[in-house]
Amino acid sequence: MAIAKVLFWLALIVWLGAIVLFSFVVAPGIFGALPRESAGQVVGALFPRYYALGALAGAVGLGAAVVLWRAAASPAWVAVSCMLALMLGATLYAGGIVEPRARALRPVLYQANVDPGARAEFDRLHRLAVRLNAAVMLLGVASVCVAASSFELPRR
Repeated sequence: MAIAKVLFWLALIVWLGAIVLFSFVVAPGIFGALPRESAGQVVGALFPRYYALGALAGAVGLGAAVVLWRAAASPAWVAVSCMLALMLGATLYAGGIVEPRARALRPVLYQANVDPGARAEFDRLHRLAVRLNAAVMLLGVASVCVAASSFELPRR
């Protein structure tokens, strides 16, 4: 049980930490320091690792949450497990479907005569990725709150 607790908290720390760091520090810093095309290439090169880290942390966190759910038989852990399953699904969809489609369109965006349809599709995919990322972050914060409130404090 102690190992499951440690794995659960470490997975959430890594997952949420990566989202916050990438979304609020790394990506804005890169886009602030480099020309748009170069920044897009750098950030695009980071995305496969970003999503792989999220998927790995999500799988570990979900597995640990299911172990804790079975051990505690608590509705809180049912909720946490469901939230982590949604988070993992969103991460896998964003990394496996949305990001590769956006990556394929990225080189077209900087051609002399950009196809308006390609630009619109890239913008749609970018908005979808941002929404999925925000949903994963908010569900992650909610799961932390529910999980933290489900642990009993030691009695005096």
